[in-house]
Amino acid sequence: MPVAYAAAAYRQTGVVSRALEANPHQLIAQLLGGTLERIRLARALIARGERARKAEAIRSAAAIVDGLRMSLDRSNGGAIAERLDALYEYIGQRLLEANATDDVARLDECERLLGTIDSAWAQLPQSKSGP
Repeated sequence: MPVAYAAAAYRQTGVVSRALEANPHQLIAQLLGGTLERIRLARALIARGERARKAEAIRSAAAIVDGLRMSLDRSNGGAIAERLDALYEYIGQRLLEANATDDVARLDECERLLGTIDSAWAQLPQSKSGP
């Protein structure tokens, strides 16, 4: 177990370092990627019957989605920010439902929706000063 603990600590340090070095565009990309990873993990944990770890993965994904939602620039984002807000709210709700019911189809839906956002985000030009 000490090796697993050390590996987890090392990974966490890498995540924090990448986040600190990221510009706002890269940070959003990292958050979207992290959410997708947690959804995939939750799907695997459901298949293995690991309900407690599945619940933690989904709660973590939902928390990131909430953070993405709160970070929207509603005053300057116009209709896009409004649509993303509604979509993030919907995804958060579907994640909660998936958690309560172990419904892989709901996780698949969330992954597809977030994957679309992630792909679109990757196509946006990055500003050196941020969004």
